[in-house]
Amino acid sequence: MSAEAGHGPRLRDLLAPPARRRLDELTAEISATPSAVATRFPAAARLVARGPVRPGDPSGLLGPTLEDLVRLVLLEALRDALADVPGRLAQEVTALYRFGDSDEKRAVLRALDRLDIGETAHDLLGDALRSNDPRLVAAALGPGGHRHLDQAGWRHGVLKCLFLEVPLAAVHRLAERADPELARMVGGFVVERVAAGRGVPADAWRVLGDHPPTVRALRAELRSPHADRRTAAELALAQRRDV
Repeated sequence: MSAEAGHGPRLRDLLAPPARRRLDELTAEISATPSAVATRFPAAARLVARGPVRPGDPSGLLGPTLEDLVRLVLLEALRDALADVPGRLAQEVTALYRFGDSDEKRAVLRALDRLDIGETAHDLLGDALRSNDPRLVAAALGPGGHRHLDQAGWRHGVLKCLFLEVPLAAVHRLAERADPELARMVGGFVVERVAAGRGVPADAWRVLGDHPPTVRALRAELRSPHADRRTAAELALAQRRDV
């Protein structure tokens, strides 16, 4: 099953035999009647399987859940069934996202690297990054976001992760794509947090490293007349040493 490649353990290895048979039935149904996806995609978790794939990640922040993988298989069946119908796949995927609950939206976002739907993918990712749902933001920074977001949109997504305290381990190929402009933006975020007397996510230092302007600004805050800002700067600089 090609949909499983690159998404951790093979899905069929995670499913009990009855769940495998049910997944095969749903896949065959969508292959024969693509419009069936409108009812089968939402029901996939109930009909086949749900739950975490990674220990300690029940909400799917760091990678797909079991129901995400099941829905990915259904979306690939839909993609193949509509290969000769231009534009239809994008319409169906958009409807599944727009009318889906948060779990269904997350599954669509996690499947975008496997679906050739052009600008529609960018639009859906943009919608997810405008939300304040950590699960959607994390999913938008997965392989689909890496493929479809331009650099400006991707940087915005990384910053949104920090605002929502989504672990940057959720960002696909962070080190490969991070650049000086992202460091500048994260530096501004760190300084603003400290100036407000708030703590800084330790993950910020994964991006900043030894970013000199931020380090200088934090050291200046150590001389602030405001005790909360001094304390926040001390904590931020301690995190930098610990990371």
